[in-house]
Amino acid sequence: MISAEKNPAHERLGQRLWWLILGRLTAAVALVLLSALWIRATSGQEFTNGFRRTLPLILLVGVLSGLYAICRRFSTHFIGQARFQLFVDVVLVTWLIWSSGDVRSPGTALYIVIIAVASFFLGPRDVMITSVGCAAAFTAVMLATLQGWGPFPARSLSEGSLAQVVQTIGVSDISFMVVGLLAARLAQRQSRSDAELMAATQSLAKLQALHERIVESIRSGVITTDLAGRIFTFNAAAEEITKYKLSDVYGQEASIFFGDMSEPVAESMEAVAEGTTSPRFESDCLTSDGLRLRLGFSISPLFAESRETSGLVITFQDMTEIRALEETSRRKDRLAAVGRVAASIAHEIRNPLAAMRGSIQMLRSEVADNSAQADLMEIILRESDRLNRIITDYLAYARPRSASLQIVDVREVLGETFSLLRNSAEIGDGHALEEDLPANKVLVRGDSEQLRQVCWNLSRNALQAMQGGGTLQASIRRVRKGRVHLVFTDSGRGMTADQVEHLFEPFSSTTGGTGLGLSIVYQIIRDHGGTINVRSRLGNGTTITVELPAAANSDAEHT
Repeated sequence: MISAEKNPAHERLGQRLWWLILGRLTAAVALVLLSALWIRATSGQEFTNGFRRTLPLILLVGVLSGLYAICRRFSTHFIGQARFQLFVDVVLVTWLIWSSGDVRSPGTALYIVIIAVASFFLGPRDVMITSVGCAAAFTAVMLATLQGWGPFPARSLSEGSLAQVVQTIGVSDISFMVVGLLAARLAQRQSRSDAELMAATQSLAKLQALHERIVESIRSGVITTDLAGRIFTFNAAAEEITKYKLSDVYGQEASIFFGDMSEPVAESMEAVAEGTTSPRFESDCLTSDGLRLRLGFSISPLFAESRETSGLVITFQDMTEIRALEETSRRKDRLAAVGRVAASIAHEIRNPLAAMRGSIQMLRSEVADNSAQADLMEIILRESDRLNRIITDYLAYARPRSASLQIVDVREVLGETFSLLRNSAEIGDGHALEEDLPANKVLVRGDSEQLRQVCWNLSRNALQAMQGGGTLQASIRRVRKGRVHLVFTDSGRGMTADQVEHLFEPFSSTTGGTGLGLSIVYQIIRDHGGTINVRSRLGNGTTITVELPAAANSDAEHT
């Protein structure tokens, strides 16, 4: 239901009260001047004397107008205010006629004005009561004037006969009643219009509320834009997906989420014109906290009431997890294919490699240390070791050992990894390592050796991306109940969007290695029930966030 304050008819009544207050004050000044002129013409008194007699009426109307304005400002009972003001108007007009002392006073017409004005504020019954009240007041004041109860003697009140006076009073009363009937009919029509308008307003409000509930209940993001692509609505699902609020993106172009939209818009409009299904598109965007999302979206025209296109409606979904699952499936397929040949590769390559390395070592012992032959043999031994490491990584990826899950303090794992790094050959003169570790234990359920391998591979990869020097920062924090974040941030050369997309694929390296280290990291994190997210821009460094499920007793340990 719409409250009285929200009712359009109620609001219009309040606006009319202002006009009634101002109009009455203006009319009072004009009528008092006319009344003074009438008194002068009928009684021969000076204009100043007539004006002096009616001056109190101006002052009274002025004071009443001020009181009416105060009531209108601080009270919303507009019907009661209108009834009271019209009652006072009847009393004032009656006093004006009584003070003029003549049945032919022009103030009589003011009763008709009051009855007509009442039809704009009151219902049909109140209008008829007003007309009857005007007739009764006029009749009473005329009879009182005939008896000499006014400011003039009885003999000076009328020049006609008593019958003519009574006839005049009767005609006036009949005119009041006729005007009252017409005004009541007008008030009835107005009441019906107000009721219809209120019903239409309530229906529109319900439809609008239903529309808002439907839009807010849709689990897909919904954005509406103008023809220039500027955002003006942004539903709750859109805020949840992108982590932006409507106030953050209002008036901005939708391209901040979907990139260049000229071609998708053209294809969508063409599909609508041909009556075919609107095409689907995909794009990458960053959330407000910098996480990369894959969005699938479609575009439809937004029509105005005239059926003209007034903007665009863009619906979108977060496809990140779906694409991640598809990528995981592809990786599993590759892994299955790799696993089938892993054993044969180990025997076919490692056994001859071991024999070759042993033979070279024996030959190396028979030549001088500073000879060319010794240098060539050192190269062979070094390269055979590198080839053995490649095979080892390959087998670790193709046939990973099962994780032995236990309660692990990841703060300790990361601290030990950084201690090893500081004393390893990976650190150059321009490198700096920074740790941000919480004071209390951070417990997860995992395999400590595999988690050390994750921290080691991610840290080494970051250092290799900073060959000219830079800072590697690592931190651990609890983001919400049951989840822990390990964040590795480097100031290296960064990566392109295409490199980020293929970062965890086997044999895809950005630092010149085998391309299996991060594939193994991805597999370990997945086996631990976690996720890994990469934020990187070419020339601006890289941030890798590993999210792991906390151990069941982590909160207890915490407290």
